[in-house]
Amino acid sequence: MSNEKVFTDENFQQSLQNNVTLVDFWAPWCAPCRMMGPVVEKLAEKFNGKAVVGKMNVDEHKNVASQLGIRAIPTLILFKDGREIKRFQGVQSEDALSGALNGLLSDN
Repeated sequence: MSNEKVFTDENFQQSLQNNVTLVDFWAPWCAPCRMMGPVVEKLAEKFNGKAVVGKMNVDEHKNVASQLGIRAIPTLILFKDGREIKRFQGVQSEDALSGALNGLLSDN
């Protein structure tokens, strides 16, 4: 069972409140996005109970992606308490994303 959160236009803002959150903005037709899938899933398991990690399909949920100015996918955004902290574009390593998450968590 995956601990990945599925973000939608409807649940996005509420899901970001009072926590550290990593959101992968992706689409099923995007090959680099599919490469990120297993990495995001591993991070969701690794940070379960410490941070929220999940994905938002930009084809199905265009409003939030548009509001955030996402022009390329995959784009991964790290939020803390609802504020964007760091943005990653393109395929990222598990270590890079894990390090960014740990850095924000250690600031608490």
